[in-house]
Amino acid sequence: QEVFKSVFPIQDFSGTASLEFVQYSFGDVKYDVDECLARGMTYEAPLKIVVRLVVYDVEKESGHRSIRDIKEQEIYFGTLPLMTENGTFIVNGTERVVVSQLHRSPGIFFDHDRGKTHSSGKVLYSARVIPLRGSWLDLEFDAKDILHVRIDRRRKLPVTVLLKGLGYSTEELLNYFYPIERVYLVDEERAQKELIPEILVGTRATEDIVHPQTKEVIVKKNRKLGKQSLRKLQEAGIERLPMKVGELIGRILAHDVIDYGTGEILAECNEAVSDKLLVDLRDRGIAQLELLHVEGQDISPSFRNTLLVDKVTNQEEALLEIYRRLRPSNPPTPEVATEFFNKLFFSSEHYDLSEVGRLKLNLQLGLDTPLEHRTLRREDILEAVRHLIRLKDSQGAVDDIDNLGNRRVRAVGELLENQYRIGLVRMERAIKERMSLQEIEALMPHDLINAKPVSAVVKEFFGTSQLSQFMDQTNPLSEITHKRRLSALGPGGLTRERAGFEVRDVHPTHYGRICPIETPEGPNIGLIVSLSTYARVNSYGFIETPYRRAKENLVSKDVVYLTAMDEKDYAIAQANALLDERGRFLSEQVSARKTGEFVMVPPEEVRYMDVSPN
Repeated sequence: QEVFKSVFPIQDFSGTASLEFVQYSFGDVKYDVDECLARGMTYEAPLKIVVRLVVYDVEKESGHRSIRDIKEQEIYFGTLPLMTENGTFIVNGTERVVVSQLHRSPGIFFDHDRGKTHSSGKVLYSARVIPLRGSWLDLEFDAKDILHVRIDRRRKLPVTVLLKGLGYSTEELLNYFYPIERVYLVDEERAQKELIPEILVGTRATEDIVHPQTKEVIVKKNRKLGKQSLRKLQEAGIERLPMKVGELIGRILAHDVIDYGTGEILAECNEAVSDKLLVDLRDRGIAQLELLHVEGQDISPSFRNTLLVDKVTNQEEALLEIYRRLRPSNPPTPEVATEFFNKLFFSSEHYDLSEVGRLKLNLQLGLDTPLEHRTLRREDILEAVRHLIRLKDSQGAVDDIDNLGNRRVRAVGELLENQYRIGLVRMERAIKERMSLQEIEALMPHDLINAKPVSAVVKEFFGTSQLSQFMDQTNPLSEITHKRRLSALGPGGLTRERAGFEVRDVHPTHYGRICPIETPEGPNIGLIVSLSTYARVNSYGFIETPYRRAKENLVSKDVVYLTAMDEKDYAIAQANALLDERGRFLSEQVSARKTGEFVMVPPEEVRYMDVSPN
């Protein structure tokens, strides 16, 4: 259903006709399972779809469409192999199993290069947004701390070009990334700045700061302002701190400075304050400036430096620049560039994060976008840039790709769906060509639709795909194990040659989800694994494992399933920890797992407990 919905309706090139999908239905199975095995047949059901062909009259002048004709018809659309009750498929008389695939979940990942890229050994941070289908978006720092963006691993542009292309102005961007402080000019020598503790922590006082009533010195000149001294200043009721006018030179303006008397712009946003400007302001009687706090303890000037590198001034130029980088051959026009850019990340036809991707994005960036929004939004990109800058200023940690919170299971349904989509897209091209070649009035839907490419793709998937395997029928146990296998290989996954040691290794999050022992030895070691006994896969494809709830030293009988993302902050006790008959821990210190390490914690801190000791 999902796939049909995403490909249909199909319109022809001139917009005079469209083919709409109404519903699908399965016919009856010709042979039952035993007969298929005996006769060497495939256990499958015929698929029929109902489509509607709508023909429009288009008026040349206004472009207004009126419906001329509607034809609806049921069409035979090839067959689909069905799953038997044992979870196998029967193809040409042999039982086959489609093994589930472990692949990287769509979403956003933050990473660094461990100092390998640049000769200075400097650690460069990067972020990558991976959709289910569509263009990848990479954000990365270079050795000079300038933030770049790559679309589909092409040439890189300064990230501010992309943000301006999204319609943000320089001023909006600077005020989003940097805190603003207000400064008041008193006379030629002195000025005052607002007391904002978050900004001022760790800076030095440039003058003695005196208590307004008692006139005693609270902070001496050149002393560092710590949290305590700032608290003292607030308690004393001081709102503005003294400073010298000379300190303002070289600071960055947060807004355009405008003389409201004449409407003249004296200096632009992102300009540095100069002597001339200060004299100018004094002559015109402007006493208040808003400055950006660009350099401080946890604030790096990298975003502003990126703005200085980038020559683009407005949205249109930015879009043309992006278009030039991605399509170097074509001469761009503003309309083409805008349409191209919107298709890249914001059209559901070309870009799909999937619900999982949206979920991961929300979790990482702290957004609360509904999961139906499966394309990127302006805010997502802006927030990702902010998160990456914070990460570089060492607030936060990079992600671990091999964490099971970042890998998900694709079962048969989804693998088949992806193949089906490929087939439908091929068919769509053929339909569009046919629509344009022939007189549309005389045609019925079945003249347009040819189901061959779709059934060919499905046949190929069950016949020759890496993940569709001949079932291991040595004994009942080997059957079950085969169906519980998870493979990292296959289409859209890894290849044996490219997989490094990290992917194959046992990870702390495998605990209770993936068996650490059962894996083939040889070239496939660690790439093919088995699901644990108690594990299950949730609706998003993440593996969950059961725990008993524990609260205030009391372990209850009810069982909760947690994914690797959910359990990361909790202390989880061992299943064989000693309990009395009421479910309280007996020992003073309990051995528990927290963030992948074994620690001893007091019983009150334990939130969950393992279900089974083996």
